[in-house]
Amino acid sequence: MSHSTPTASAQAYRGRLAPTPSGLLHLGHARTFWTAQARARQHGGALVLRNEDLDPDRCRAEFAVAMLADLRWFGLDWQEGPDVGGPFGPYSQSLRLDWHREVWRRLAAAGAIYPSSHSRKDIAGALLAPHDDPAPGVPRDDSEPIFPASLRPAASDVADRPIPSEPGAVNWRFRVPDGEAIAFHDAHWGLVRRVAGIDFGDFLVWRKDGYPSYELAVVADDHAMQITEVVRGEDLLTSTARQLLLYRALGWPAPGFCHCPLVRDASGARLAKRNDAASLRALRAAGADPAALREG
Repeated sequence: MSHSTPTASAQAYRGRLAPTPSGLLHLGHARTFWTAQARARQHGGALVLRNEDLDPDRCRAEFAVAMLADLRWFGLDWQEGPDVGGPFGPYSQSLRLDWHREVWRRLAAAGAIYPSSHSRKDIAGALLAPHDDPAPGVPRDDSEPIFPASLRPAASDVADRPIPSEPGAVNWRFRVPDGEAIAFHDAHWGLVRRVAGIDFGDFLVWRKDGYPSYELAVVADDHAMQITEVVRGEDLLTSTARQLLLYRALGWPAPGFCHCPLVRDASGARLAKRNDAASLRALRAAGADPAALREG
């Protein structure tokens, strides 16, 4: 059985840039963001910048300041964001935790999620291998281990428990519909298909350290900010399948998607924030011409 989620394409176009201030942004980020800006302008729409600063161990204020300056230098312009305001603020995710908890409550009330106390060692001992590439030429990212169904509680056990008012100091996972194909049209790659329980398993929606997962926070904030198309890197194609399940569980229309090819170095490795030489800040300091970088 294949699942397709209705999209919010009938709305006026709203795109977004969603950098994480865990390091200096590099040319790969800039190219994806440039595509996002071009698509927003092509559709006569608005562009939102959201500071995705939910990881307290990695995100730093100086990187948040640098990303705004470096993206402006590169030639990017947004109509809403932490530096310019707008009607859908706050535009830093660390200030949106009350909303994230409300979305967690909706998922808990729907019986879509469950608490999971299993350690990494438990998961590693029962890992599933990822499935083969589901479509020739469509990339995939298997960096996240597939949570084995054998470690999830029975649905009846979850249904019989009272719903807590807060997540508490425990991980919460979304129960995926094993065997269901999640298919969506990507503006770059065309038809993309992932199979729940094979390509990905029950995924985190809330972390025991008190923060939402990437999947929950992105869905919650894209919906609240009325984003109609998500432009991001190809490494997040499988994340999109997970997020489509969240949209369905919440009864929300999903945005459209466009996953850009990653920028790679001469060896073929993807650019990373730890490579400061490729950062926008280093290129700027070296006197690089942003117009030439955009052309290249």
